[in-house]
Amino acid sequence: MRIGPHELPNRLFVAPMAGVTDRPFRQLCRRLGAGYAVSEMVTSRKDLWQSLKTSRRADHTGEPGPIAVQIAGTDAPMMAEAAAYNIDRGAQIIDINMGCPAKKVCNKWAGSALMREEPLALQIIEAVVAACAPRGVPVTLKMRTGWCDTERNALRLARAAESAGVAMVTVHGRTREQGYSGQAEHDTVAAVKAALSIPVVANGDIDSPETAAAVLARTGADAVMIGRAAQGRPWIFREIAHFLATGEHLPPPVTREVQAWLTEHLRDHYGLYGEASGVRSARKHIGWAVRALPGGEAFRAVMNTLDDADAQLRAVSTFFDALADTHERLPLPAANQSLLRERA
Repeated sequence: MRIGPHELPNRLFVAPMAGVTDRPFRQLCRRLGAGYAVSEMVTSRKDLWQSLKTSRRADHTGEPGPIAVQIAGTDAPMMAEAAAYNIDRGAQIIDINMGCPAKKVCNKWAGSALMREEPLALQIIEAVVAACAPRGVPVTLKMRTGWCDTERNALRLARAAESAGVAMVTVHGRTREQGYSGQAEHDTVAAVKAALSIPVVANGDIDSPETAAAVLARTGADAVMIGRAAQGRPWIFREIAHFLATGEHLPPPVTREVQAWLTEHLRDHYGLYGEASGVRSARKHIGWAVRALPGGEAFRAVMNTLDDADAQLRAVSTFFDALADTHERLPLPAANQSLLRERA
């Protein structure tokens, strides 16, 4: 699979998630089987580019290419300038955010709100492509199926984006009105794929090897993008890759492996955010990692009271040491165990 001049190792993508898909998380997912990762969105507001929050989001130190940066905004010239700014700082692919459903984004008519303003959306796409094309940087677009159930315009907007020079389109199978509730529908993704000649990526509710295979088969999509299912379970990418290649399931990862991955991730996380901020923001990653494990909920309650990195690392080590004594491999949640028994 290719995005412009970039050949990707597989068709399993990490979704851009605000507050989650930072450099340490992207690198971890890439090491565990993801072929491509897009940064959490960066604002097009020039007055915020030097802020600590934006500078962290734009940090790609040591990251393998291609480096993809998602930008968000409502003004076409500002979005073009933001694209050029991020290219100067290492971006090799620019992704336009027209999929975020968050109120603080949509209330400013950015993210998925742009799907209600197609002329403005197209102006932004054309401006960003014009800024990127002379520098050989492809532009991609992430969007939803539409604003609401009665306003599904993903197909029309995707066709316009392709005509404007966009190199790839990702469609999350929900409307903005849905947020993350209900179920994703991928019929719209299939329609977009059938109409376009550029790569199309399916996103939404892809949380298992079987789901990934089914969505790829149903839509004909060139790739799948995984977001929430990778939180606390970044090895889902290698599980899906193995299933797509062999039709078989990998066994759960070795508990000590998971401990090592999480510890390495935490150290990278502290390095990016500093200890005070890093300890607080790391809590969600630790919580996701342990939530379905024996004793996980009790451990989360204790861990959330810790305020320094060494104490947090010691607590994680103690928890996984005890777990490894009774479970060589990571124990599956009860629902997953039932599914495996049914397949057997």
